[in-house]
Amino acid sequence: MGRPKKILITGASGFIGGFLVEEALSRGYEVWAGVRAGSSRLHLQDERIRFIELNYDDADALTGQLFAFAGGHGAWEYVVHNAGLTKALDKDDFSRVNGGYTIRLIEALATAGCIPEKFLLMSSLSSYGKGDEMHFKPIRLDDPQLPDTSYGKSKLEAESYLRYQSYFPYVILRPTGVYGPGEKDYFLEIKTIKSGFDFAVGFTPQRITFIYVKDLATVVFLALENEQIRNKHYFVADGDVYTDTEFAGLVRDVLGKKVVLRVRIPAFLVCIACVFSEWIGKIRGKSMTLNSDKYAILKQRNWICDVKPLQDDLGFSPAYSLRKGLEESIDWYRSEGWL
Repeated sequence: MGRPKKILITGASGFIGGFLVEEALSRGYEVWAGVRAGSSRLHLQDERIRFIELNYDDADALTGQLFAFAGGHGAWEYVVHNAGLTKALDKDDFSRVNGGYTIRLIEALATAGCIPEKFLLMSSLSSYGKGDEMHFKPIRLDDPQLPDTSYGKSKLEAESYLRYQSYFPYVILRPTGVYGPGEKDYFLEIKTIKSGFDFAVGFTPQRITFIYVKDLATVVFLALENEQIRNKHYFVADGDVYTDTEFAGLVRDVLGKKVVLRVRIPAFLVCIACVFSEWIGKIRGKSMTLNSDKYAILKQRNWICDVKPLQDDLGFSPAYSLRKGLEESIDWYRSEGWL
């Protein structure tokens, strides 16, 4: 047997990153977890994990790090760039981190001669902006990308640079709503429903789509290990579509909650709450869950995306239905004392 392939997974200390590391280890990779100094390593306890603290703030220092790494270990066969911001106090930080750091990493890999066989960028469905809210047609890969959030714009910035570079082959994945053990945003909705309330935004039901975090990890390695998949981009979802009412009903059933008061809040009131929350966050110097970017996401009615290319090219079939994923997630939240 030859030596195991090396993989770098950035953002390894985060929710998705931890599952990517776990999947890579299960497949026998030599796993390098890209972390920032001070990042929690609570869920990165496996002794097989190797760590590298990447200095994205200094292009020369980052290039030097990668040059030294390549000299001592050789290049990683695969790089999964999963690091990024999902919320920020200063909206300029989205572009600086999600766009700028991605560009800096690509350039540093090339300059240092640390050239991977494939570079995978974890992007987002938000890089496309609003879907069709009249006929609810799925968002397609060839639709124009018109993001309406700072987060989505920063992801498009990273995508655009990667798609037009020529240093190495790439894959771009754009997951829809990712949920699973340890995720915090959907957890807040689960916790609210457990308390007996279900708050929904607006009077037109949202059409929403999901991908369980373990299924997303499977997709990542299907894309990396298939040599035919080069310079491609995909939406990632389990293929099913739900209304916000149906999602809340599933959560209620899994929780065993018999009575839940459902309240639909007018969008303009949610907008006011988000603006106020963002203002409080600036005073406190803390990024808030409710903010103007989040409002654009909450008011969007159509999160349906076309996953046929993913199914056709990668043969992806999800192992988890939404119910099964929610059952496993809620069991974890309970066992960890979150619920």
